[in-house]
Amino acid sequence: MNRFLFKNCSETERLFLITEQLHVFLSKITFKSERMKTKSGKILVIDDNEFVLKTVKQLLKYDCESVTTIKNPNQIHSILSKESFDVILLDMNFKAGVNTGNEGLFWLNEIFKIDTNTPVIMITAYGDIELAVKAIKKGATDFISKPWDAEKFITTILNTIKLSQSKRKNEILKTRQEQLNIEISKPFESIVGSSEKMKEIFSLIEKVSKTDANILILGENGTGKELIAREIHKRSNKSKEIFMTVDIASISDNLIESELFGYVKGAFTDAKEDRIGRLESASGGTLFLDEIGNLSLAIQAKLLTVLQNREIFKVGSTKAIPIDVRLVCATNNNMEEMIDQGKFREDLFYRINTIQIHSPSLKERGADVIELAKFYLNKYTEKYKKGDVSISKEAELELMNYPWKGNVRELMHTMEKAVILCENPELDADDFYLKSSQGIESKSNKLEDVEKSTIHKVLGKHKGNLTKTAKELDISRTTLYLKLKKYDIQ
Repeated sequence: MNRFLFKNCSETERLFLITEQLHVFLSKITFKSERMKTKSGKILVIDDNEFVLKTVKQLLKYDCESVTTIKNPNQIHSILSKESFDVILLDMNFKAGVNTGNEGLFWLNEIFKIDTNTPVIMITAYGDIELAVKAIKKGATDFISKPWDAEKFITTILNTIKLSQSKRKNEILKTRQEQLNIEISKPFESIVGSSEKMKEIFSLIEKVSKTDANILILGENGTGKELIAREIHKRSNKSKEIFMTVDIASISDNLIESELFGYVKGAFTDAKEDRIGRLESASGGTLFLDEIGNLSLAIQAKLLTVLQNREIFKVGSTKAIPIDVRLVCATNNNMEEMIDQGKFREDLFYRINTIQIHSPSLKERGADVIELAKFYLNKYTEKYKKGDVSISKEAELELMNYPWKGNVRELMHTMEKAVILCENPELDADDFYLKSSQGIESKSNKLEDVEKSTIHKVLGKHKGNLTKTAKELDISRTTLYLKLKKYDIQ
């Protein structure tokens, strides 16, 4: 040690030099093991003594990811508004000759106005136990007395880092659990269907699932867009992480920003505590944004920034929070029309539309109508303990010929109602309470559509009897078979 430096130091500084030299000595002994450690934790040290700041940096440089130091406590507001820390070390006194600790308590309160979650450890002079206790009552996590023991100091800091990071993880897990409880309560099934349209969907899901590409699912309401999104997640590399949904259409415009990005305490009138948003809590997993066409232009701009920078800013905060989320969006809107009308940003559209999937309407899926009807029949007969119930051929034709404007969702509710009200082991056409599909004329003038509609009507009239149907249509049974296959009529 430099004797001149030691001679010209105050007693406190000499003690710090001894502490520092002790730690250097210990560091040499454990050099290899120290270098093998994974550094963790961001520390902020606030003390007007330059010597203290250098000593803390020396003590923590092997264990902590970063150690930021400031001498002037007036910088607290600016630094905390831009950056987050795992632990804050705060001196109790800043003015020479003042040992009341009031300054430390004042700045402790100022820190909590900005950030209530980060643990604060107070730095006190030897013997100021009463001040330390007062600080802990005000919310400080712990205190360290000067001069400190190097090993005890490091242990205290590292334990507090673990506590801070654990608390942070618990907050995210709590938010995730709240969302998972909502997800669990929703009735979701696997995708049902074997039509050509659905085979194309399954093939596309298989191709895109293992990538991180953002996906846009287009289709009418009730076609199963969320089921497609869930299937993509289940087959993805993030399948063990969370799948979170946000139905944008169900959230008012003034709440959507805080719902997606979260907020900090005091950001608005009812913000009484910090809250994590869906984007942050879904980090590591998949976020499904349903009805994304309902987003306002202002939120669209913020979402675009998130996708570009992979970070979010909570409402009321300027701190960037990194995220890693796979985005799957869906809408029943015509996005090209919305872009032309200035209702949706073209740059955001291309960001969310790396891969586009069209979820077909039920009328496009042919015989899937009967496959789905039987699927829901089995589900609801089991749920309502109805025993074995089947669907008559006449009823199947009625279901096939019905337009299903509400798609799969309408079919599902129709089957549930039919099962609840049925009194016989076989469901007839009348059990579905549908407007007679036989009375619905084809609105298309295309020859194929007219022919398909006519076959449906005549087949229904003769309750599936192919001989009578072929006779009335004045075609052979072989020709009828070919046309039934062509139009996927069963």
